Amino acid sequence: QVQVVESGGGLVQPGGSLRFSCAASGNIFSLNAMGWYRQAPGKQRELVARITSCGITKYADSVKGRFTISRDIARTTVYLQMNSLKPEDTAVYYCNAEYYKDSYSLEDSWGQGTQVTVSS
Repeated sequence: QVQVVESGGGLVQPGGSLRFSCAASGNIFSLNAMGWYRQAPGKQRELVARITSCGITKYADSVKGRFTISRDIARTTVYLQMNSLKPEDTAVYYCNAEYYKDSYSLEDSWGQGTQVTVSS
């Protein structure tokens, strides 16, 4: 059992900033990657940002230059700094952890989701 716990989110005005954190814990042999996804009403869930165990990052084109994903030294907590927020960033944001539960079984777990609303 792996738990993914998110914190952050809320209501912010356009141009504002928010910061998320996400911690993974439990039966993790090794962590492969962690990332943030979002789902707006009527739309499919999409990748926002992802960071691998090697520190390789990937961002959606729509957030490049505005969002930054980072991790702590223990590599079990990731952060998403979101700047210059736009109304189109409004969505439920989910944290995802990809991990090996043993030497060959790759699985993933999701957080409960947190609402971000960008509105004046």
